[in-house]
Amino acid sequence: MSSLLDRVVIPVAGPEDAANTYESFRPQVVDPDGTVDTDVEIHVVYVVKKAGGAPDKAGVEQREEHARDAFDRIGMLAGADGLEIDSEIRYSTDVADAIIEYAGEVDASAIAFTSRGTGKWLNLITGGVRSSLLLNADRPVVVLPTDMEE
Repeated sequence: MSSLLDRVVIPVAGPEDAANTYESFRPQVVDPDGTVDTDVEIHVVYVVKKAGGAPDKAGVEQREEHARDAFDRIGMLAGADGLEIDSEIRYSTDVADAIIEYAGEVDASAIAFTSRGTGKWLNLITGGVRSSLLLNADRPVVVLPTDMEE
C-alpha cells in the first residue's frame, strides 16, 4: 500500500464530513480483499476558526462538541476496519495554516482531504482552505476522490 499516506493528516469540518472523508480514504488503506494496512498513522484535525478580534459566530464549547462528534464518527468507521486515529482540535484565524502546522508537528507524510461544498473550481482560483493547502503545504496534499454531488 502507499507510503505516501503512511502518516496522514486528515482535516475534518464536522461529523458528516468526517464520515465522507473516511469513506474516500478507506480504499487507500483497505484492499478490496479486506486486507488492512494497520501500520498507517491517521491524525485527524478539526480547526476551530477564530474571528481574530470580532465576535465568533458560534461558541467555542459548541464547536468543540462538533469536533468531538466528528472524531467519534471517523473513529468508529476506522475502528471497524481495525484502525486507530489520533485527534486534535486546533484554534486559529487561518484554518489552512493550522492544518499545515499540525502536519509538521506530527511529521505527516501527507495531508489528505475531500473537497467539500460548492464552487470547487472557483475556490481553487479565488482562494480558501483548499487552495491554501495546495499552494502552501510543505508536504504532499492529496485530494481524495468522492462520489458526492456538488
